[in-house]
Amino acid sequence: MSTAELTDQVVEFLSTGTRTGKIAWVSKDGRALVTPIWFIVEDGALVFNTGLDTSKGRALQRDSRATIVVDDEKPPFSFVQVQGTVAFDDDPTDLLRTASAIAERYMGPDLAEQYGKRNAVPGEALVRLTPTKVIAAFDIAD
Repeated sequence: MSTAELTDQVVEFLSTGTRTGKIAWVSKDGRALVTPIWFIVEDGALVFNTGLDTSKGRALQRDSRATIVVDDEKPPFSFVQVQGTVAFDDDPTDLLRTASAIAERYMGPDLAEQYGKRNAVPGEALVRLTPTKVIAAFDIAD
């Protein structure tokens, strides 16, 4: 399945449990780099936080194109690949809100505020990846 939007089935898959995203970008010297991220789906975009001065942060500010892959490593295996462009938001209120929501997903409600505050500090930014292409394959081994 290929589309430019996040379907209900894709959003459900992306939002289930604590699956991490693997974000890929191109470094300044042309190398392809990948790292895991925590994220949430919000208003048709994948939302995550990153440091503005990290390799990923600098690269995405220079070239807004990125791809995030999320997979289920258990049979019957599934994955979603979201290609798109990113936009940065360093508004402290938005950053704290999303950092706390992301923390709640991955660390649970008891630690959401603590991790949200830890990840919503100066130098951090909220990043929204808006899809330009979505590829999904569910239950591949069936």
